[in-house]
Amino acid sequence: MNSICIFGVFVADLCFFGNKIPVKGETVLGNNYMVGPGGKGSNQAIAAARLNGNVNFITKVGNDNHADMAFSLYKEAGVNVDYVIRDPSLSTGVAGIMIDEKGNNAINVFAGAAKHLNNNDIDKNLEIFKKSKIFLTQMETPDEVTLYSLKKAKENNCITVLNPAPARNVSEQDFFLLDFFTPNETEAEFYLNKKIETETDIKNAGKEFLTKGVKNIIITLGEKGVYFANKDQEYFIEALKLKNEVVDTTGAGDAFNGAFVVGLANNLKFKDALIFANKVAGISTTKVGAANSMPTFEEVENY
Repeated sequence: MNSICIFGVFVADLCFFGNKIPVKGETVLGNNYMVGPGGKGSNQAIAAARLNGNVNFITKVGNDNHADMAFSLYKEAGVNVDYVIRDPSLSTGVAGIMIDEKGNNAINVFAGAAKHLNNNDIDKNLEIFKKSKIFLTQMETPDEVTLYSLKKAKENNCITVLNPAPARNVSEQDFFLLDFFTPNETEAEFYLNKKIETETDIKNAGKEFLTKGVKNIIITLGEKGVYFANKDQEYFIEALKLKNEVVDTTGAGDAFNGAFVVGLANNLKFKDALIFANKVAGISTTKVGAANSMPTFEEVENY
């Protein structure tokens, strides 16, 4: 299988569950508390590795218990950690998440060590760009470094995939670096500055992204499935008909992106890679958590 390089963030998710999210100055008694792995890049690396992908992850963490949790998880999933930078002078990132009884949340993210990723960290790890066929990143790392990593990936003939989450500005010339652009509906609206509601809206959005220079546009539509377009074709793929009920959609986008690059690394046709990714994302919603909900290849095969 072709190698995959993923660049992104790891944070420890500190989740507090209660009947309500406290307002300013208020204290509430919680029902539960959980510490788990988070960060989009990390989630995507775990998703891809559990699907038997040959995954190399570039990030920066501290030398603390949260980093230990990350390394333990990567070892279990099969993520190559040779390119994970451990800086003892920094602390690993943390997200504080308040969740109410209806599943609504309020989140405060401190990126920690990952906030200090820089272009030099990319240059030191160019070896893995040269060895990889697919490069996947998101928008949680510093903007300048994210775009620098995409340029280096293109220079080394990688297929580039940008999952623009959270949505942040991308300059017009940088869209030309992207082989695949994978926003959800909300993120697509951010880049086009207009509402996307109907099937026609989605198709028009696809055309606009292609005009910007993106070679292949994928808009993930949640329970409505996925839309794909390039200069030769466009189509919708329906969401997976689930055997189990949806319990938590957190991380479904990460499951999709991790699975999609595994499909590409296995030389699947684009449509087959999308169907596979759609299935993996669907299965992930039937489990609680983000990284913890990523299914194995065997689970997907048997679903």
